[in-house]
Amino acid sequence: MFAIGELSRRTGVKVPTVRYYEQVGLIDAPERSEGNQRRYSNAELQRLGFIKHSRELGLSLDAIRELLSLSAEPAGPCETIDGIAQEHLHKVRSKISHLQSLERELERITSGCAQGSHVRECYVLRSLADHSLCDRDHPTR
Repeated sequence: MFAIGELSRRTGVKVPTVRYYEQVGLIDAPERSEGNQRRYSNAELQRLGFIKHSRELGLSLDAIRELLSLSAEPAGPCETIDGIAQEHLHKVRSKISHLQSLERELERITSGCAQGSHVRECYVLRSLADHSLCDRDHPTR
């Protein structure tokens, strides 16, 4: 059994985050010692490690909740799990594409600045003030 501080050290998940995951139901409320100290088992340590890794990969708490629920049925089909991962992969690729577009536009804008010019001639400021100077539309995300 682990105290919350030890669980935090072993997983790299901060104590307030562990408490938050308890609040939102991703991990069960742990047993308490006679001194009312939270006591976590190896199963909770592994579950928290799963949650942390999933968050590092950018999965939402809802997706993690669903994955944890599905993992409770080891004999069940993994189609839904694969679908969650595929949907997330699609979102990540879309974000990458959007960021690459922003990168190209920022490279173009910054390359328009002449060394030794003054603020009144700054192409970056003009481009930010006048969207028509941009190469393409870049909606916010």
